[in-house]
Amino acid sequence: MTLDDSEAVVVEGAMAPCDILFVCEHASSNFPSVFGDLGLDDEVRQSHVAWDPGALTLTRELAKRFDCTLVAGGVSRLLYDCNRPPDAVDAVPAKSEIFEIPGNVDLSESDRLARVTQIYQPFKEAVEQVIEVVHPKAIVTVHSFTPVYHGKQRAVEIGILHDRDTRLADKMLDAMSDGPFHTLRNDPYGPEHGVTHSLKAYALPNKLPNVMLEVRNDLLAEGAKAADVTEALAAAIAQGMAELREAGEIA
Repeated sequence: MTLDDSEAVVVEGAMAPCDILFVCEHASSNFPSVFGDLGLDDEVRQSHVAWDPGALTLTRELAKRFDCTLVAGGVSRLLYDCNRPPDAVDAVPAKSEIFEIPGNVDLSESDRLARVTQIYQPFKEAVEQVIEVVHPKAIVTVHSFTPVYHGKQRAVEIGILHDRDTRLADKMLDAMSDGPFHTLRNDPYGPEHGVTHSLKAYALPNKLPNVMLEVRNDLLAEGAKAADVTEALAAAIAQGMAELREAGEIA
């Protein structure tokens, strides 16, 4: 049995030229039957280790604000993390935070390759095809993170992450410096953690300004607070794009 490409990736929005392509790699906690449940109970399969709670809703709201297209992953990142290249050990993690993932332990090369071809490849091809059609001026990827990691509370509320292209991140950090949310650069993750794969794979080769957003998921769990997060990020993105356009960095 194989996974249908339509399960692996979701594309939403008009396939027409737009300023920003929004990407949400960890949008889903879906475990298609072809892969089984990896030996995990329902609680783990719905927890933050399996997906980024609230991230898809945030991505949709931002894409709607800018009238832009989004590409989202359709299955759990425990099956394959679409923000990792195939040669990364944690693309198919045997352990995530405190949880062992039995179905990923001692995975055969053929089974690992099946995950790449059925999950990562359709996702990658979808992003590349959308870029060719909509000709975005920038790429923004959207994630959420758990407030407590390995038993330690995280103070940061919003992370603005980047790889070697800091253009959009710099502008957004300036815009959010006096805002209501504790916002930091490359926190709680940074390039050293291997999290900027999508930026390096899709934005840097096309010389597109880019940023990876990380939002603490408790802020996305309640409607009013989530709306405030959306408003703050949308304003910072808009200001960043306007400043880049004024500086001649984008058309």
